[in-house]
Amino acid sequence: MTDDELVRAFESTTLPASDFTHDAHVRVAWWYLRTAPFHAALARFATALRAFAAAKGAANKYHETMTVAWMALVAERLDATPELEWRAFAATHPDLFLRPSLMTRLYSETRLASEQARRTFVLPDRQQERSQ
Repeated sequence: MTDDELVRAFESTTLPASDFTHDAHVRVAWWYLRTAPFHAALARFATALRAFAAAKGAANKYHETMTVAWMALVAERLDATPELEWRAFAATHPDLFLRPSLMTRLYSETRLASEQARRTFVLPDRQQERSQ
């Protein structure tokens, strides 16, 4: 499936929920960020993600902090390597696909599980280790 096909299927909610894996989330975020400035890409992604979740009977799964934080992480990596197509981007930034996810380095489980974090963006409560 091409990048455009994936985004069309996601936005139309015809993509099976089982196909919208973490990798697909990151790929769609990457696509939006390649096609629009951060705030516009974030707004489009968040709107489409809410609609997708609702169409799949999982409206309560939408999480504002996770959405904003992941978009920011993808945007940061994209800024460093804007010329890369999807497969090369993913291979260059394997930290985006680690388990446990980068979110566990930034946020405590309690903070991410809070209703506030689900409803509105909250800042990380952990220091991210940076390489010098």
